[in-house]
Amino acid sequence: MRALRRFTVRAQLPEQLAPLHALATNLRWSWHPPTQDLFARLDPDAWERSGHDPVRLLGEISSARLAELAADAETVVTIRELADDLAAYLSEPRWYQGEREDDPSLPAAVGYFSMEFGVSEVLPNYSGGLGVLAGDHLKAASDLGVPLIGVGLLYRSGYFRQSLSLDGWQLEHYPVLDPQGLPLQLLTDRSGAPVLVEVSMPEGRTLKARVWQAAVGRVPLLLLDSDIEDNDPDLRGVTDRLYGGDQDHRIKQEILVGIGGVRAVRAFCAATGHPEPEVFHTNEGHAGFLSLERIRELSAAEGLSFDEAVTAVRAGTVFTTHTPVPAGIDRFPVDLVRHHFSDRLVPGVPMDRVLALGAEENPNTFNMAHMGLRLAQRANGVSKLHGAVSRGMFGGLWSGFDADEVPIGSVTNGVHGHTWEAREVTELLGDPTPGRSGAPATEPVSDATLWALRGALRSRLVDEVRRRVRAAWLERGASAPELGWTDHVFDPEVLTVGFARRVPTYKRLTLMLRDPDRLRDLLLDPHRPVQLIVAGKSHPADDGGKALIQQIVRFADDPAVRHRIVFLPDYDMSMARYLYWGCDVWLNNPLRPLEACGTSGMKSALNGGLNLSIRDGWWDELYDGANGWAIPTADGIDDPTRRDDLEANALYELLATQVAPAFYERDGGVPTRWVELVRHTLDTLRPQVQATRMVREYVQDWYVPAARAAAEIVTDDFAAAKELASYRARLNTAWPLVKVGGVDASGLPDTPVVGAPMTVRAAVDLAGLDPADVCVEVVVGRVDDSDELDDSVSAPMKHVGTSDGRDRFEAIVPLPHAGLTGYTVRVLPAHPLLATHGRVVGPG
Repeated sequence: MRALRRFTVRAQLPEQLAPLHALATNLRWSWHPPTQDLFARLDPDAWERSGHDPVRLLGEISSARLAELAADAETVVTIRELADDLAAYLSEPRWYQGEREDDPSLPAAVGYFSMEFGVSEVLPNYSGGLGVLAGDHLKAASDLGVPLIGVGLLYRSGYFRQSLSLDGWQLEHYPVLDPQGLPLQLLTDRSGAPVLVEVSMPEGRTLKARVWQAAVGRVPLLLLDSDIEDNDPDLRGVTDRLYGGDQDHRIKQEILVGIGGVRAVRAFCAATGHPEPEVFHTNEGHAGFLSLERIRELSAAEGLSFDEAVTAVRAGTVFTTHTPVPAGIDRFPVDLVRHHFSDRLVPGVPMDRVLALGAEENPNTFNMAHMGLRLAQRANGVSKLHGAVSRGMFGGLWSGFDADEVPIGSVTNGVHGHTWEAREVTELLGDPTPGRSGAPATEPVSDATLWALRGALRSRLVDEVRRRVRAAWLERGASAPELGWTDHVFDPEVLTVGFARRVPTYKRLTLMLRDPDRLRDLLLDPHRPVQLIVAGKSHPADDGGKALIQQIVRFADDPAVRHRIVFLPDYDMSMARYLYWGCDVWLNNPLRPLEACGTSGMKSALNGGLNLSIRDGWWDELYDGANGWAIPTADGIDDPTRRDDLEANALYELLATQVAPAFYERDGGVPTRWVELVRHTLDTLRPQVQATRMVREYVQDWYVPAARAAAEIVTDDFAAAKELASYRARLNTAWPLVKVGGVDASGLPDTPVVGAPMTVRAAVDLAGLDPADVCVEVVVGRVDDSDELDDSVSAPMKHVGTSDGRDRFEAIVPLPHAGLTGYTVRVLPAHPLLATHGRVVGPG
């Protein structure tokens, strides 16, 4: 008999065990081994049945067992000690509190908005790297004491669970999640009533959402949930699935997370007394509508004009792009945006100005990334290379600027060491997060000890692979008697390579299959065999990605190689840990430069895994020749087929001639060259890839300047916002009429040499602007045959007077280079309140 509906009833704990509730519902347990050990000891069988989920575990333990535990003095003491430890973690001053004592300009709170958060597999609110990065960001902020408030949506079916058909085709399953069975608490107001956030929808309807709170250590994560009876049936489904539905469904989700998210933050702060955010960080463009809500707030509460409110909002906004290709940006038809953005949704915010914020080359398309950049005074990519790619991709918003002058910086992603590092590594090498100086961390550890550690982690992975391969075949329809071979899949002594990630085309899941015979030879080499684990999900609507998975599965199903290559379905955080711990090599072969960062290789490096990767994303800046291998790229080849062939061949060559020999050449049973690479990786990459390093950079280089700018903009009744908005209006009127003329250079000898001074003069028609409104610069550099400047330097020109209705500027600049040299003069906006040296006014 089937139930009509299912729901979760939480356990009633004996008084002695009551602290277990706080330990289970604060997700700090997910990166705190002593708390995990406690839950495992309460009932080992139930712990396994629950999938290592403490909330579910407490519902699985029988009343008799709870009574037995409550009577056990040792258990009660351990629970109390761990609860006290958690309370101290949540309250004690940490790094951020020390920094704020020295510098009170550090923001009291930061709002961090993301479409997905991968904090733990027990809260399946993520699809891939973006969400896991957001989860690591919250966890590292908690460890450092950074006062973040996370904001997202609660998806009733999460992303999806993946299985395979008998012929290897991806199948999707959407289990319905019950919030009561998750580590969540409903947000209530001071009277105890559930908080409801409302956003207007077309046709006069209203979308309502309740707000669930997840405690990520010290960081509250607010998740909006539209599945409530107050909503019409279609509106109840707005938060049904992550990245599901059509564009109308998607824009509703993004309106809810952005506009509704700001309203949820306001309600949370009112209900709890938490400080209001001074800085808002938009993690990708999905939540970009949050700035429109903040503009509405300022217009309504402070009487600011739209331009004044935009200026105030921009000052305190940080925008992070994770997108290296235009196709990855959220775009909506302009008519769809117009349909949703009525005066009821954001009263007082003019429709034409909303549409202008998302304008792009196609006049019928609204670009969420463009809006994010236009409404953020500070923007960044997620690796140095991705920052450069982003400056080129979005450079058109800063017309007239060279790509390297586009004000998009970078913060290289990091990973949360306590989440992703195996206990055995931490026990051997110490806490992964503090900074290191002096002698390498592994110096006291012998080669034999490091090699034994790697062998133990690989053996654990092999056991997990065998378990998962058998389970996957049973799910595909095989019978138990025909699966004896799964007991012998993989070998704990064989070089193990991992490749696990989402399956968009640019990640090239099947590059390893360019030459199947060559791959087969590597797998079956009698002296230096390789075994390969592949995992990953394709978007449900991406049949091309599913076809790539099917190619891998069909190859791996061959009885001749299935003991050396496997595809493991349903890749998630729980599977990922085993792969990061146990794989000797982490393979990554994207089409450069289309990988924004790619943090999976960082997690492998934390555990002594060596990266074998295209120099893309983070690997481009942190590869040093001794921490893995760089797959050569055929960047100059336009033919994609030939490029794939060349890079696949380079991959095969590296595996056969460098990777496998280093692994199998032994001295006294230990591969000394391999262990040397592992040691160097742990010494150098382990400190650099930490999410705590990343969050510190965000605080020091992005949040603090944004908070200072936001504080300055609101003083004296928003005087600075009004002044800067007035300046921009004046600039926009005059700028099309500003002209440079009468440029000449003098003072050079007949044969100039490097360093010789050159005097440059220019007459500029400022079209009514004051000379203080602009910065006039001379730019000198090498020139090519088409007179394009390269490797240039710039110098400000001094205003020396006015004649014939033009302002005169002059500068003396030393010649920077030998060879063919050229110069030009340009005029830039300048105002002391602008973010980039007072010169760059923002995207057009």
